Amino acid sequence: MDKDVLTRSWKLLTLRGLIGIVFGIVAIAWPEQTIVVVVVLWGVWALVDGIGLVASAFTDGIGKGQRMLFLGMAAVALLVAFLAFTRPGMAAAALTWVLGVWLLVRGAFELVGALAAAQASPRWLLVLGALRDIALGALFIAYPGKAVVGIVWLLGVIAVAWGIVYLVLGLPVRRQAAQLPAAVVTG
Repeated sequence: MDKDVLTRSWKLLTLRGLIGIVFGIVAIAWPEQTIVVVVVLWGVWALVDGIGLVASAFTDGIGKGQRMLFLGMAAVALLVAFLAFTRPGMAAAALTWVLGVWLLVRGAFELVGALAAAQASPRWLLVLGALRDIALGALFIAYPGKAVVGIVWLLGVIAVAWGIVYLVLGLPVRRQAAQLPAAVVTG
């Protein structure tokens, strides 16, 4: 393997690790501010999506029904962007509430599937997973503000953990790069 490739690899692994650790610490230390940043970034994405949908609605060869669909989706995307920019806390709570509803529905289907499955091995784990989703969904709906802070903390812990993994992975790659002789250029 080329020494330059390994040198770039360990540096990139180390950089990714450091960024993950810093992001994780920031998310854990300042969850509310992290939530606002994530919601505003989501708003930017929704704004770009809405503008793209408006542009798509007025392209040649599009039917009236599809144009109306694009304009309706654009209106929703632009409304989401507006709310994300002007009321990021409300947008985060709404997103958490939607996630809660999704978890409730998913958990209900998982529970029915676990109980109805002919060959569920082990069935109690499937039931436990379904009940976990239902409980989380209920908590997200009942306490959207606290739930979104919990999600950010969890993401922070995961980012720190992955950052450590990348740093640890970078060490043997660095050692391997140091052991290789420099590439010889012939010409």
